[in-house]
Amino acid sequence: MTRLNIAEKRSNAVKLVQISPDQAGQRLDNFLLTRLKGVPKSHIYRLLRSGQVRVNSGRKKPNYRLQPGDSLRIPPVTIARNEKKPVPDSVLTLIEAARLFETKDILVLNKPPGIAVHGGSALEFGLIEALRQLHPGQYIELMHRLDRQTSGCLVLAKNRATLSKLHQALRDEGNARGKHAVTKSYIALVAGLWQSGERTIELPLRKVRRGGEHRVEISEHGAHAVSHFKLVQAYRDTSLMRIDIDTGRTHQIRVHAAAAGHPIAGDDKYGDAACNQTMKKLGLKRLFLHASHIELPVGDGLSVHAPLAEDLTLLLEKLDR
Repeated sequence: MTRLNIAEKRSNAVKLVQISPDQAGQRLDNFLLTRLKGVPKSHIYRLLRSGQVRVNSGRKKPNYRLQPGDSLRIPPVTIARNEKKPVPDSVLTLIEAARLFETKDILVLNKPPGIAVHGGSALEFGLIEALRQLHPGQYIELMHRLDRQTSGCLVLAKNRATLSKLHQALRDEGNARGKHAVTKSYIALVAGLWQSGERTIELPLRKVRRGGEHRVEISEHGAHAVSHFKLVQAYRDTSLMRIDIDTGRTHQIRVHAAAAGHPIAGDDKYGDAACNQTMKKLGLKRLFLHASHIELPVGDGLSVHAPLAEDLTLLLEKLDR
């Protein structure tokens, strides 16, 4: 279990930070959250509101994007230090073996199922913590996220400039195609026989909290979301689908598939209980969703494919056509 030491002050002195070109482009609040690890988010926003944090001697809003050469004043703050157990060697080995592609700028992994992309209140570690343990001192940040149960292509940036470029491409996704776009494809097994041919689902999504559980629902007040479904293989009671997404909303594919009447096999939040039970008997222990392909605006364009995870391949071999 993670142990929390008594909070201590890191320094009694005001810090003046000069923003480098590699750090430029970040939102001010995100920069502070990264630099002041252990400081509650609410306290950081309080420092901004009160003017204790200043940029070039002036106040700035949390969404201000830092510029090269900016002088950032950070007041003394109390930081809680965590003593965390190291990531187990078995997990480190698994992640090292998951590398699909790497340059000085990016790392693409075939994310193993069952590992969260980052630690949280109920998790001692995630994939990002494991990578930082493997490569101490190396800048590495997630470009995007995958659900804990989802396997497949996961992209990480190895410097701030690349992260900013990829984040901008993600913000533009759905509005641009070609070498400046990020395109993502998934493979999923869904309940029932898909008979709609190639179908585009364009339904806005919003996050809600019901009964203590976070969910995503279709709402006219939600964020724009577009998914393209295409049948790959029909089985007796299920269908294997390719799904290309123009937007990357939380649980987008899962909610759009359920809205089409074909929830993803193994989905315990939006799925079909009878289908899930049948698949469980055949050995499926998680959501049948795999990020199979991603294209990135890196250089002249980068295309990376992640082979279907072994547990999903084995399940398909058991299905009747």
